[in-house]
Order: sequence, then structure tokens, then C-alpha cells
Amino acid sequence: MLAHTLKAFTELMEHDFVSWENLSTVFIKKIVSYVNMNAVDASIQQLSLSILENMVPTSRLLFEVVKKEVTLDRLLTHLQATNAQLQLKAMALLIALLLSATDAERRDMMDYLREKNIRQFIHKNIIHSSEPLGDEMAHYLYVLQSVSLNLCEHRMKMSMDPYSQEQRDLLHSLRQTAFESESEVPAGTFSTERRRSLCAKEFRKLGFVNNSNPAEDLHRAPPGLLALDNMVYFARNTPNAYSRDHFFEELFCICIQLVNKTWKEMRATQEDFDKVMQVVREQITRILSLKPTSLELFKTRVNALNYSEILKLRQTERLHQEETLAVPVLELREKLKPELLELIRQQRLLHLCEGTLFRKISSRRRQDKLWFCRLSPNHKVLHYGDVEEGVQSPPIESLPEKIPVADMKMLLVGKECPHTKSSGKQNKDVLELAFSIVHDVEECCLNFIAPTRYEFCLWTDGLNVLLGKEMTSERTQTDLDVLLSMELKLRLLDLENISIPDDPPPIPKPPSNLNFCYDFSHAEQ
Repeated sequence: MLAHTLKAFTELMEHDFVSWENLSTVFIKKIVSYVNMNAVDASIQQLSLSILENMVPTSRLLFEVVKKEVTLDRLLTHLQATNAQLQLKAMALLIALLLSATDAERRDMMDYLREKNIRQFIHKNIIHSSEPLGDEMAHYLYVLQSVSLNLCEHRMKMSMDPYSQEQRDLLHSLRQTAFESESEVPAGTFSTERRRSLCAKEFRKLGFVNNSNPAEDLHRAPPGLLALDNMVYFARNTPNAYSRDHFFEELFCICIQLVNKTWKEMRATQEDFDKVMQVVREQITRILSLKPTSLELFKTRVNALNYSEILKLRQTERLHQEETLAVPVLELREKLKPELLELIRQQRLLHLCEGTLFRKISSRRRQDKLWFCRLSPNHKVLHYGDVEEGVQSPPIESLPEKIPVADMKMLLVGKECPHTKSSGKQNKDVLELAFSIVHDVEECCLNFIAPTRYEFCLWTDGLNVLLGKEMTSERTQTDLDVLLSMELKLRLLDLENISIPDDPPPIPKPPSNLNFCYDFSHAEQ
């Protein structure tokens, strides 16, 4: 019960309804007590550590409370646990405390951790454990190493002498490896100023911002001096690749062309930018998971994985996910569909009642006029009329034209609409946003061009609801999937980690008699 409560609290806080700073000290200390207790379920300690980790970066006051109440010794104890998730959450809180601390506090904390031989804790209990090292833990170890390296005493001398001999030699070796032919030019060939200019140019090519004193770039942490160590290793072990490698730039060129290609395939508008980027992220992630051995192979595969292929893969994965669900869960899913579809229908009608601003279709090269359409609150009449530029939501009384819903005959979309036929050759984007309402006995049409694909889906769904037909837009299926997923997770929350049988339990035999029923007549007398 407590674990479920803490999990629900964490998920609620993720929605930013309440600020972490509003939490009382009493509540924080209660959470801390679960971390500091010995005889507590591991799941409760994991959730408590996660809550404290999210709390620390939000304010200095919360950082000080958590730092005071949760000692480093206690975190080291959790790092020795056999539970990998408990280790991960303890490491996450430790990193959050280090990153939120001042330089002096961070130095003191790292000195104490070194005294306690944290390296031994990590190697013995995390790196050499039977559990595989996950991506999150690897990231935390990387950050910890970065902080440790940049706080080491011999490297802190850079703040006073940023161009020390050690860093001078390392940086010189990097430049010499990358630009070997230039570096072999005799010293007397160039003047001191010319050689300094040449060195600055070469350091800029290597990615340094401060070309005259590249050691200054190494002050920032992370990555700090860890980046220098890695670059030196790269240059010494793979000199050929280091001297020519424009891997990141080439990868960027491939990916930016992929964005343009996917944008055209999705026929996207400015409002669809986030959706396009989600698809591109999925394309890149899927191909990288196949571990292509070269940039050329990555380019070929990622371009072959177009938008239609992504949609097919999503559909296949969704069907596979449904197939793997237990029979009772599938039955529950089907039982929930009518209720959720009704919720979507009500949302569509509510959107029509709020109304939308449309542009009139014009064949002339002039600024199109605006008009507004909305459904009456009783869902019986469509009101519409012209509006001036800048008017966002005119009152329903100011819209002179009306169409009774009872007079609506049918809904036309795309090429079926009369205003797309009469206007000659139409842009594909316009065709995908066009819809018309056929109404009254003369079959007149009210023609629309939706401002976005989102508005097109909501309006065509809402009009289909008014006509007593099924909602057919792709948005309906997306919304239904999201609502079903959320509702199923809520319904099955108490059954977490419990296997659900495919067959219902057997019904017991009826009792030999039914005389156990209480006779209420005696009570009335």
C-alpha cells in the first residue's frame, strides 16, 4: 500500500500541478526516514530515493534538508545492496547532491567519498556484480568520474595555471597528431605571430572555443578534463581516424536530409514540427539499434525506413502487444472501448461548440477573408458568419447564418468536395484539409478548409457524430489508444507483478440448501 502511494505521488508530481518547494519539512523527513530505516521493503526505499532525487535540484532549501538528513554513509550502504534498482536510485541521489552543491561543498563531499574508498564500493558492488550495467548507471558513473577528475588536487592547479606543462604537452600532441604535415614545418619558417595564428586555427578545427588558450575550455564540468583524456586516447590509438574524422558533421548532414524527407512524406505544416521530429527520432533510433557498421550503411537504411514503414511497424507492434495480453485483459479492453469512444465523441462536440476560425476560399490573389463557425450548446444548430481580422472567438449571437443539424445530409471530404473541383488544380495540402456539409432539400454545401490537420480531424469527427456515423479520422484511433492504455494501467495497478490466468476460476458447486438467508420479517416485528 505504501509503495503504491509513493508511486502515485511521484507520478502526480511529474505533471507539475504542485511545486516541490511546497512540500513541508515534516513530509520530507518522513520520506527520509524510509531511506534511513534498515527493515523497510526495497521498493519503498527505491521510490523514496527517487522522490528525494527529484526534490534536490529544485531549491537550495530542499538540497540542504536532504543533504543534512541523508548522510553519505547511508548512500554508501545502499550502494552495497544486492538490489540493482536500489543501487541505481542511491547513485542517482548522490549525483543530484553533487551537482546541486557549491564548489566547496562538492569538494568536501568528494574528499569524504575518497576517504571511504568509493572506488572500491563501485567496483565490488556495481561493476563486478552479477547484474549487467544499465545505461542509467553507466551515465551516473560517467558523471561521478567527471566530477572526481575535475576536483583532483593536481588538476585543480589549472585554475591558477591553466596552461600547465602537463596539459600543454597533451594539447600539443593532439594538434600534432591531427595536423602532422603542418606541424613538421621547421620552426624558422614562420614568425612567432604567424605560428600562433596557425595554432589557433588548428585548435579551432579540433573543436576548441578558446583558440588562443584551449585549456580554458577544459574548466567546464562535465566533461572537463575527462574529454581531454578521451581525445588523447583516441588520437594515440586510432591516429588515422582521428586526423580525418568528421563523423558528427557527416551524421548531421544525413539526419537533416532525413528531416526534410520525412517532412514531405508526412505533408507536414508548421504545427506538425514536433510530430515530425518524433518520427525522425524513431527512424534514427531503430536503425542505430541495428548497429550499422558504417555511415554509408546507416544512410542507406535510415532513408529506406520511410514514414509509411514507420506506420506499418507501429501497427504491427500494437497488434503484437494486444496479442501478448492475457485474455481477461483483452476482454476488459473491449469492454472499455464504448465508454471511451463516447468520451471522445463528447470532446469532439465540445470542440465544435467552442468554434474555429476558417479562411474563405479565394481564386484571386488577395488576402482571404475570415469566417467563424460553431455549434450551438444544444447541438441542434451550426452558426457561422464573416468576422474581422483579429477576432478570435465571436459570440454566437453575432453569427447571422444558420444550418439546423436536422437538415444536414452528408459529409464530403477531399476530392469529393465541390470547392476543390471548381477551383481547378489544387495543392495536395489543401485537398487533405477540405470538407463540406451537404444540407437542406436543395443539397447546398457549406465548404471548409481546415487551418490544420488536427482541426480537420476534430471537425470531421464531430460532424460525423452529429450525422449519427462513426468517427473515421486517424486522430480518433490515436486518442482511443492513449485512453485505453491509461485506463488499463489504472485498472490493473493493484495486479502489478501478478500473473493473470487465461481462464476464469471454476465456479464452486451450489450449496445443499439456501436456508442461510437472514429472515428480515422477524426484525420488523
